[in-house]
Amino acid sequence: MSDLPPAPAAPGMLTVSIVSHRQGALVRDLLGDIDERVTTPVSVLVTVNVPETVPFTAADFRFPVRFVRNDSPKGFGANHNAAFRGGPGLHFCVLNPDVRLTVDPFPPLLEALADPLLGVAGPVVRNETGKIEASSRRYPTPLYILKKALLGAPATPDYAIADAPISPDWIGGMFMLFRAETYREIGGFDERYFLYYEDVDICARLRHRGYDVRLIPAASVVHAARRDSRRRPRYLGWHVRSMLRFWRSEAYRQARRG
Repeated sequence: MSDLPPAPAAPGMLTVSIVSHRQGALVRDLLGDIDERVTTPVSVLVTVNVPETVPFTAADFRFPVRFVRNDSPKGFGANHNAAFRGGPGLHFCVLNPDVRLTVDPFPPLLEALADPLLGVAGPVVRNETGKIEASSRRYPTPLYILKKALLGAPATPDYAIADAPISPDWIGGMFMLFRAETYREIGGFDERYFLYYEDVDICARLRHRGYDVRLIPAASVVHAARRDSRRRPRYLGWHVRSMLRFWRSEAYRQARRG
């Protein structure tokens, strides 16, 4: 985990962290959605993780946008932890570049986070055809992964989603909203995960601390998932290593004990 010092707070402000891996066009579209549809006061920190020419400037948007360019690529957790250290705000949002916003998702999530026992909140995630994605799941076990590899993904989701909030084991890292004080308390993401399973791990650690994890159906976003681990060997390797690390972790052992 990372040692996270207090982030300076701006009353009512929410910091959004977005990391680009040569995804400047996607980031521009996402920032355009925020500009057009989000009325919640936000500031955005864009981390340029690998060299690229970003096709926009901070002046293109009505909310504060700051940039960080890495000298060398960092992992998912390391990038967002660095963004947290450098950003003000009472709330901290981890947001993937390939997410699109059709409405402001923040008000119902912030309302949910008024509950001091809630550690992280996320919206319902739909794909580009409108189908609900499996962004709220049970902890993956070796047996589950083996069955999935041999038989394919289950036909039914881990959790049925209707109108009421649900408390899954974990929610997907494409969109996670935290209170800044809780993110700091938990130490942020475990940076030993370069890519994948950081979201599973942080939810398990939050639950071990007595916090809830909650999916809020009143909030929704669209996700144009890339699924790199299914197409590129390097990403598949990261996925497998992260999965094995999680199974060896204290967070997983505690989760299995219930």
